[in-house]
Amino acid sequence: MAGARKAPDNQDDATPARLIDAKIAALADWRGETLARLRALIRQADADVVEAVKWRKPSNPAGVPVWEHAGILCTGETYKDKVKLTFAQGAALDDPAGLFNASLDGNLRRAIDLQEGDTVDEKAFKALIRAAAALNVAKAAKRKK
Repeated sequence: MAGARKAPDNQDDATPARLIDAKIAALADWRGETLARLRALIRQADADVVEAVKWRKPSNPAGVPVWEHAGILCTGETYKDKVKLTFAQGAALDDPAGLFNASLDGNLRRAIDLQEGDTVDEKAFKALIRAAAALNVAKAAKRKK
């Protein structure tokens, strides 16, 4: 086709899922493994979850992985010493297993910080994801009324 140009190779696969795949692969250590494991649990917990990458900037060109369902469920950030999952509406969620261990003083968010060697209660984590999705759906339904 005249005038049609193919996007450069580095942009062909720039879907959020592939950007998250690339971020995990680039970590190439326990943080990548942990983020990949948490991502799999999120997908298992909520079949309707949508992946996004937000807040891309020169100091963080890979951006921040975000999981959404009728709004942000949680973000997945990596630091030198931890993987942090921040739940946008975490303060409104029941956490009977005590997974939230960071950002506990905030009015809205709550976070789970995992360091090398830490494990997460998979059943409780999936329940937290489902609760976050249900909260977002309920809030969206209220807004529509």
